[in-house]
Amino acid sequence: MKKIKYFLQYIIILFLFIIFKTLGLKYSSILSGYIAKIFGPLFRSKKIIHSNLNKALPGLKEEEENDILKNMWNNYGVILAEYMFIKNFRTDSKYQNKIKIINKEILEKIINNKKPVIFISGHFNNFELMAMQIEKSGVDLATIYRPLNNIFLNPIMEKIRTNYICKRQIKKGISGTKELLRCFKQNISIALMIDQRVSEGISCEFFNEKALTTTIPAQFVKKFNTEIVPVHIERLDKNNFTIEFSQPLNFDRNETIYNITLKLNQILEKMILKNPNQWIWTHNRWK
Repeated sequence: MKKIKYFLQYIIILFLFIIFKTLGLKYSSILSGYIAKIFGPLFRSKKIIHSNLNKALPGLKEEEENDILKNMWNNYGVILAEYMFIKNFRTDSKYQNKIKIINKEILEKIINNKKPVIFISGHFNNFELMAMQIEKSGVDLATIYRPLNNIFLNPIMEKIRTNYICKRQIKKGISGTKELLRCFKQNISIALMIDQRVSEGISCEFFNEKALTTTIPAQFVKKFNTEIVPVHIERLDKNNFTIEFSQPLNFDRNETIYNITLKLNQILEKMILKNPNQWIWTHNRWK
């Protein structure tokens, strides 16, 4: 039964991609955003989303919550349309001009130092563009990813990721963590999304509630004394973005795994609060 469902999803997505390619980025983004606002709430638990918002943003009025959700679903749809044009964002100067880099000198310093770092961020807007931009700037990079459950769509997504986003895609899991270590020892930097629940993490405060959180950045600090570089992407309007690189964080190697992880969660909280409309609230973060 699942295979039938996944195959139908695959056919629908392929059909949409053909339409998007015909319409172009601007109009496909409008259409896809509209579709996501209508159908998105039918496929995700409103209870989970409401619970997440209540934990992170207590005291929200109903209209404020609805406004955040409307923008979040629209963002989901626009991201789907943008996947059809990822190659353009990578290679076409017209599309590249849609991405403004803030604190580009931080990237240049990382390249010149020839020492690997850990880039951290969360699932904001079209988060794939962050890894793409880092690698395109000349940083030798690896990213970790979770394969899609849909066995028909996953090969397409993996091809898009390896061809146009970041050529080193490492599958999430114990073997993936070992591969990250091998990459880092070869002077390859790592890009990590640290905002989702992981079974192998530790329970750490996130918006004053305990949540299972990855310890990979903290472990790399302890083992390699590496710098951590926070990165945030913000959608300005339609398909225009800023990607901001913060000053590298240098932790004392004697600091505990828990304290390092907590401080990174606090950085992530500030990113989310900057523009709550642009984070993905559908993940069951505090399960």
